[in-house]
Amino acid sequence: MKKSIWLGATLLGASLFSAPLMAAEEVYTIDSTHTFPSYTYSHFGLSQQQHQFNNVTGTVTVDREAKTAKVDVTIDMTSIETGYDVFNEHIQNEDFFHTAEHPTATFVSETVKVKGDEPVSVDGLLTIKGITKPVTLTLSHFVYMDKHPMLEVPAFGANASVQILRSDFDVDKYAPYVSDEVTINIAIEAIQQAEEAAE
Repeated sequence: MKKSIWLGATLLGASLFSAPLMAAEEVYTIDSTHTFPSYTYSHFGLSQQQHQFNNVTGTVTVDREAKTAKVDVTIDMTSIETGYDVFNEHIQNEDFFHTAEHPTATFVSETVKVKGDEPVSVDGLLTIKGITKPVTLTLSHFVYMDKHPMLEVPAFGANASVQILRSDFDVDKYAPYVSDEVTINIAIEAIQQAEEAAE
């Protein structure tokens, strides 16, 4: 992954749900400069290739007392970065993402599972190319901070992943030579909205 949100141990604070209560619901805005979904796949068995998307927006709404959260993410599919300009355009055609008709993909959570005081997985609906399927994102890393070291507002970061089949979303050109199975990884950071942080 080209960019990571791994934070040093000195920055580890209380979890998002065990931190002091501030309001029934707190809204965190995704930091688009540090949030990058990427995916890997087998290319003819020769190598594991990786592409990423450079423009992501959305919010995470948290109720600490109830230990619940809602995730709403939108990915600009035209922001695909494959490392090769010609392929960036090619993968947006009708055989693949068909961004002329489906310029965005979305993930909307249904359930956030918590172990102790930390989220460990998120069940939700992933929509790609106008097709919606249920998926479960597994978190491998999670950090909450009462005060971001630069922005000085509450923030959190996480790394999550999920495996999907391209064929489930009508993006399976050249399968199985180019693998149908794809692993999606997402590095995400989110910042509490300023008006809430100031309360």
